[in-house]
Amino acid sequence: MSTYVHETHVTRQGEAAAVAVFERNNNSIVNVVDVALQGRAAASPEVDVPEGNGTGFIWDEEGHVVTNYHVVLNSLKALGPDPAARLPGKEPPKVAKVTLLLPAGAGAEQTFDAELVGADRSRDLAVLRLRGAPPSALRPVALGGSEGLRVGQQCFAIGNPFGFTRTFTSGVISALDRDIRSPLGTTIPGGIQTDASINPGNSGGPLLDSAGRVIGVNTAIFTPTGSSAGVAFAIPVDLVKRVVPQLIANGKVVRPSLDAQIATDSVAQRLNVGRGALIQAITPGGAAEKAGLLPTRRGLSGIITGDVIQALNERPINSGGDLLAALDGLEAGDTVALKVIRSTDQGLQELELQAILAAGK
Repeated sequence: MSTYVHETHVTRQGEAAAVAVFERNNNSIVNVVDVALQGRAAASPEVDVPEGNGTGFIWDEEGHVVTNYHVVLNSLKALGPDPAARLPGKEPPKVAKVTLLLPAGAGAEQTFDAELVGADRSRDLAVLRLRGAPPSALRPVALGGSEGLRVGQQCFAIGNPFGFTRTFTSGVISALDRDIRSPLGTTIPGGIQTDASINPGNSGGPLLDSAGRVIGVNTAIFTPTGSSAGVAFAIPVDLVKRVVPQLIANGKVVRPSLDAQIATDSVAQRLNVGRGALIQAITPGGAAEKAGLLPTRRGLSGIITGDVIQALNERPINSGGDLLAALDGLEAGDTVALKVIRSTDQGLQELELQAILAAGK
């Protein structure tokens, strides 16, 4: 077989695999429009894409849809500080219009109202439930895992960039374990970086592996122009699999907490803190104070850096994002072992402390 014929055969195999990924997931992808913004012009080459026009995917046969918190942000703002609060006898609030494909023969697509089930601002995730969608149209995605992901492996995105529905793009995983700065200003640990083309409107859609399984939820792009620059980020699926069931069951996520504010990377760098999670402030009477942790504070000679957590239950902590990721796998009431570096008048001191995790707000 000639080199040309062999390369053509390999190319066609790759194309067939990509087509299979799209066809497997196309009917599971939905367009999500925040009802607080309904009525704005739809996207076209002549007009801007409406804010709040995003993507989601069908989670289960009960009609739950996963998307980003920021996709339905305006409706959530209108619901107050606890948008998913469930009041007895009250119907869950409608927050979005969701468009999905119907089974063959039933029409191309249809739009349904979607009510809020739960929302997690810190992880930029929201769960909606479709009202009145036929069971035959509810085709859940297949979920992958974060553990086996490798830099360089192929990945795909399906979404609604600029309102162009079910757009399919491909790329590779460019990096793993990135701390994502979400559009809401929160930090999401363990993020996936990809060069797959992600644009406004892709938010909330799935990042897929070559088997068509969800490995992340597309949430942010790094760009000076507002459109794709080849640097995009997705929430890792293992985090999604922890958060979504809690949102469905309780409407919110109760996270374990040290009752401490962790300094951002830039603040830590300004204070010449290298590896670890710097304690910037603590809640009086909270878990951190009870464990003996010290915050960053002002002394007679200037700012005294707080304790720096470098390990939690023997797990290395290199940044604030690492600490968030470590806490995500624990529960309130758990006792954790901390390895800490403390600044003293005699220099740096290594300490081992124990803390009982509190229930986060």
